[in-house]
Amino acid sequence: MLISGVSIEYVLGQQTEEKPDYSAYYYHKKNLFEQLPNGEDEIIFLGDSITDGNEWAEMFGSTRLKNRGISGDVTDGVLYRLNEVTESNPDKVFVMIGVNDLARDRSVNYVLENYEKIVNKIEQDSPDTKIYIQSVLPVNEDFEQFSSHVDKTPEIKEVNKGLKKLADRKGLTYINLFDDMSTDRDQLNPDYTEDGLHLNGNGYLVWKSEIEQYLN
Repeated sequence: MLISGVSIEYVLGQQTEEKPDYSAYYYHKKNLFEQLPNGEDEIIFLGDSITDGNEWAEMFGSTRLKNRGISGDVTDGVLYRLNEVTESNPDKVFVMIGVNDLARDRSVNYVLENYEKIVNKIEQDSPDTKIYIQSVLPVNEDFEQFSSHVDKTPEIKEVNKGLKKLADRKGLTYINLFDDMSTDRDQLNPDYTEDGLHLNGNGYLVWKSEIEQYLN
């Protein structure tokens, strides 16, 4: 049953659970993550399809690295599944989220407010975890496949300004991947993508080169 975008399940006529109306893929991955064993000193990559699309452990040659990206995820979705991320008290969490919010016409302020909630919850539940705020990546409007995403460059730049301020205010590391992957038109470099939104191997290698100093 759906009420205002929220799924409500009943057992024998009694309301038992209220959960957001996210995709089956989201819930498949969320449940999988909850079943996987926790490790020591985990380094978690948290985000949407752009995080989901890489083989982080293979790229860095370390099983400490855990991929907690879910394709299509939004800031609310990350908040809804954050307990699984923090329960292992990870050593580090690299966060990238927000472009899907913008594609759904969420405001810049909405993204930034939720992002701060994400940071605050990690700090509260796992105070020894180092948090790395990664910029939202550029998009490229010359590609047509993800038309609701690739026209959001002005909003992405505003989100990134806010993320930098958040990192500075909280004493966290901000990683500016936007500039590393954009052309002089502030578009995602076409060498790094096949659809204007997601990264190919070349793009992930740029990402790797920018963050490997924080993994040592």
